[in-house]
Parts: sequence; structure tokens; C-alpha cells
Amino acid sequence: MTLKPIALAATGILGVCLIHPAFAAHDPQAAASGATISVAQKMAAMQARIDEMQKQLDAMRQAQPVTSVAATAVHPAKAKSAAVVKKSALAQSKPAPKKDGIKLGGAVRFQYSNESYNKGNQHRGGDGDFDIFRLDLNGSIGGVELSAQYRWFQYMSAIHHAWVGYKFSATSEGRLGITKLPFGVQPFDSHNYFFSSNYYLGLEDSYKMGVKYIYKNDPWNVQLAFFKNDSMGGVDGYVGNRSDSYTYNVVGIRSPGEGIYANPLKPIGTVNTAAARVAYTFKPGADTSVEVGASGLHGGLDNSTRSVGHYDAYALHMNAYHGPWNLQLQAARYNYAVDNGATRLAVGAYHFYDSIAARADSYTGNISYKWPVSWGPITALTFYNDYSLINHKSGGLPHTWMNVSGVSVAAGGLFTYFDFVTARNQPFIGGSMAGNGKVEHRFNINFGYYF
Repeated sequence: MTLKPIALAATGILGVCLIHPAFAAHDPQAAASGATISVAQKMAAMQARIDEMQKQLDAMRQAQPVTSVAATAVHPAKAKSAAVVKKSALAQSKPAPKKDGIKLGGAVRFQYSNESYNKGNQHRGGDGDFDIFRLDLNGSIGGVELSAQYRWFQYMSAIHHAWVGYKFSATSEGRLGITKLPFGVQPFDSHNYFFSSNYYLGLEDSYKMGVKYIYKNDPWNVQLAFFKNDSMGGVDGYVGNRSDSYTYNVVGIRSPGEGIYANPLKPIGTVNTAAARVAYTFKPGADTSVEVGASGLHGGLDNSTRSVGHYDAYALHMNAYHGPWNLQLQAARYNYAVDNGATRLAVGAYHFYDSIAARADSYTGNISYKWPVSWGPITALTFYNDYSLINHKSGGLPHTWMNVSGVSVAAGGLFTYFDFVTARNQPFIGGSMAGNGKVEHRFNINFGYYF
């Protein structure tokens, strides 16, 4: 309600006061003398009347319920609470959810190495090489996830992993394809470029073809998997060379007298492998967490026509963080029980064949310290020392050990490893898991740009 009607009413009343005889009779002096009421007196009377009407209007407005749009939005009988209205307004102001899509990424890596076991390399003061070019695909469409990675080396190309997945809930998901073996410390039982010795046994960062279920609900992490065969399609997979693999796979039985690096004369492959990993994380402090867990797997060994044995592996692990410190401990045992009692097996990866003991124990102990810095593009330095030991090998084979001391440097898209490796009977450090060599050394710098 406004004062416009009052003004109109006042105008009308003023006109009546000027011409209506009844208003003149209200003034005793004018009635006695018969004189006409002056205009000033009439205006004063009207002003008093208007003031009285304004007071009545104000009283009416105070008693009347508020009916504005803003008031209606918070009226308890007619609308949601103010908090709900505010929340709704904020929700409407938020951008629309991102559309489904697949993101393309990858890396380009190079390296320098100085190797004590390579006389030519020593003479040249080390060598620089192209390492890999890789492409990654990650994302989802319609709630179905995709993750895949392919790698190109100078000497081969290979799939790293490729799976599709679906999240059943906030705590569980399933994956189908070439997925990671759920075993031991994850994501890696190491901090350096060369992994641990377990990698060369197929027990670290290993991928196989099958299905996997993952349950993550702090403090539990449970992973169950079934793998039909290795990432190469098994013993008779449609590949040109079974050694063109990122993952170390068992590809044959070594007969007595067969060379360590020879093309296997008796091809075999793993089949129908069941694997499980269960881990529990304790958090005794705000910046401290300790994951403990157990892993196990069991599967078959086949040649192209029949079963030739079975294999299994078990591990206990701990992965602890305290501020910038990380400590990893793991103990494992594996056994390939081949029907003919072979003590050596052929493995294939990185375009060459090697050999491992059919049975052995494995131990790793790793420690690292992450130091955040702000030196131009450099944001973090991680110092580490990783140690591996493989002993109690079948066939009386000598043990393997490897120690890697180094530092990794993060600088924007560039990530660099500086490693000094000392090892005995270790692949890529002048030896083999089935060899009997001497202690060797390698200084290695691997730098890669990730996009």
C-alpha cells in the first residue's frame, strides 16, 4: 500500500472544504459573524485530517501480514526454509557436470647409463638412449571406465594394460581386461626406476588377462581376481614373439643344458589363475599410516595341448608412511611345480628370454624421504634406498640381491630418476636370476616428460 490514494483523497476533501457549506458551519466564529472561512484555515484543517489518516494507515500496515515475494520465500507456512532456498540458488549457479570423455596422455623417456659390466660402454663413458614413447587413454562414457596404455621401444612395442571397469558403488568396482595382479606392496614395491627383483619374477607391476573386483572402504582394501592367461594370450597366443612383453611371463620349461637366454624348447603358459590381496590400514597419528596385508595366488601351467603342472605364490607386506618418510617391507615365496620336476623356467620380456628358478623366497626392504622444494620448476626431491634379496632357489642356484640408492626429481611434466645400482645375478645389471655372476654396478639417469 502507498500514499498515492491518500493524496487523491486529500485533494478531493480539499475541494469539498472550499465549496461545501457544512464545513463553514463548523466554525463558531464564522457562523456568528457570517464571514467566509479563509483558505489558510481550510488548508490547516485538511492537513490535520491528512496526518490523522496517515497514522491510521501506518497502524494498518503494521498489523497486516507481509506479502512481498521475498517474505513469502521464508514464510514457514508457505515456503522452504531460507537455508534450503539458498542451497537451491547455489546449486543452480554451479556449472553443469562435465561430459563423458576419454583423456589422452602419455610420456616420452630417455636415459643415460654407465655400466661396469659393459667394456664398450665404459670406454665411451656411458651411453645415452631413447627409452620409450607411450600413449595413455583414461576416462569414462556412460559410467563405464576405460584405462589403457601402449608402449613403443626402439626394439619392440607392447601393451602395458587395457581394461574397462564399472563402479558399483563409492567403495567397489569391477574391471575386465589386462589388469594388474593384486599382489604385495602396491602400487610398487620400490621407489627406483628398476623396480625390485620381484618385477623380474612377475610379482611386481605384473598384468594378466582376466577380471578383478576391488573393494576400498577405509581401513580395508580387498582385491579379488581371476586371470584366464597372461597378457600375451597364453602359450599359443597370436603374437609374433612371446618375449615382446612389458610383464615378465613364464613362457617355457628349461631342460638340462638349455641356455639361460635361449628360445625355450618346451613352451608353456599360465592359465586359470585365482588371486587375492587383503590389506588393512592403521592410522595411529594424523600424519602416520601403516598398511599391513597378505596376498596369494594359485593357477595352472599348460603347454599347447595339456596341463603340465601348477604354480602358487604368497606374500606378507607392510607399507608405512610417517610425514615425508615411507617404509616398505615384504616377504614372499613362489613355486612352479612342473610335472617333470624342472628346476628352471624360461621367462620373456623386453624382447629377450631369460631364466628364473622354479622355486625361491623373496625379501624386500625399501625406505624413502620426500623433500618438497621450490627451485624454479623443481617441486620435490625423493631420496631412497631399495634392497631386494632372492634366495633358497631351486636347483641350488646362487642367490640374487640388488641395492638401489638414488633420488627422483619432480619438475612440472618432467620426472627424473638418478640411480646407482649394485647387484649380483640381477637382470639388466649384468646378470640373470638363474646365473652365477659377480657383483656389478650401474649408474643410470632416466628422465621422462609426462603429459
